Amino acid sequence: MKRSTHRILTTHTGSLPRPPDLIDLIQAERRDEAVFKARVRSAVAEAVRKQAEAGIDVVSDGEMGKPSFIHYVRERIAGFEGMTSQFSGLNFDEEFPGYREWRSRGRGTGNPFASRPVCIGPLAWKDKAALQTDVDNLKAALEGVQVEEAFVPCASVGIIAQRISNAYYPTYEAYVQAIAEVMRDEYRAVAEAGLIVQIDAPEMCIDRAMPEFRDKPIGEFHKRQRLWVEALNYALENIPEEQVRFHVCWGNGEGPHTRDVPLRDIVEVVLEVRAGAYSVEASNPRHAHEWKVWQDVKLPDGKVLIPGVIDSVTNFVEHPELVADRILSYARIAGRENVIAGTDCGFGTSAAAENVYPPIVWAKLQSLAEGARLASRQLWG
Repeated sequence: MKRSTHRILTTHTGSLPRPPDLIDLIQAERRDEAVFKARVRSAVAEAVRKQAEAGIDVVSDGEMGKPSFIHYVRERIAGFEGMTSQFSGLNFDEEFPGYREWRSRGRGTGNPFASRPVCIGPLAWKDKAALQTDVDNLKAALEGVQVEEAFVPCASVGIIAQRISNAYYPTYEAYVQAIAEVMRDEYRAVAEAGLIVQIDAPEMCIDRAMPEFRDKPIGEFHKRQRLWVEALNYALENIPEEQVRFHVCWGNGEGPHTRDVPLRDIVEVVLEVRAGAYSVEASNPRHAHEWKVWQDVKLPDGKVLIPGVIDSVTNFVEHPELVADRILSYARIAGRENVIAGTDCGFGTSAAAENVYPPIVWAKLQSLAEGARLASRQLWG
């Protein structure tokens, strides 16, 4: 994993806006698989080129071929054949009645990924070739492009366990372990290809506000977090820590977020993950003040912090000077070489919905890069 040795490096969280024709192919009930695969490959090449042109140093494939960061596992792993329409996201209606209805006005209701898979059988790979295709597409797209390195976003053990209900394994603990057994193959395949493994783990933050834990002592949530972390660390065995980055966030959706768990309450458990870098949401109005946490919580030696210095759910294009100020706050605490500038979350979490107008996404990433250049001038002269 590259470090900011001469200047502040830039990255993002993984998913990017998909081209409209690719979205149509992903959502299609029937499609020509050869056409789909070819379009994914060209879309990855386009996404990598645009990232490089925007000034992003550590790039991804944009998750071009994935319907969402959860639904892709259903397509590749046997056992997730069941489906439920049960809503499993944050419910802001409890504090602000009618919020969901208001938010959905004018957005339509045709989200093909609103339902969730259910585990109804033993977990085992059924399409590992799709994983290899992801790797091959990204590596092909990197040829002739000037970037520092590349990463592949992968669903965490915990987010799969929390978002895909278990109707097969005898206990939750057994289910978590079974997920770890299959996902370790994905993590290893990415690492063995020479790419950075990014573990997407929003459950580490979001699920404290879910009904399951909301009214329980924080210690009960820590117990569940440590179960996820133990299983994840098992799945990451034999992968060098410097090839792993761990992303946590409070959900890629605009809303009041008044029940969000403070970073201070969970940061110690987050740092127990075997990773070389920790990507943390840090720019949205509910958590932008939490850079102060790192004044009291020391980043472990040799680790990298990737704070989100760009919000991923609004159409504001942050001013480069604001981006630079945010970077400087972290660099002065953690050390300039230990900071990479990132984004709060992905811009294309699902192929069914977009929070940010795609051309604005690229303008935001350009502002991120310019802000990193401004900060670098102050930090290195």
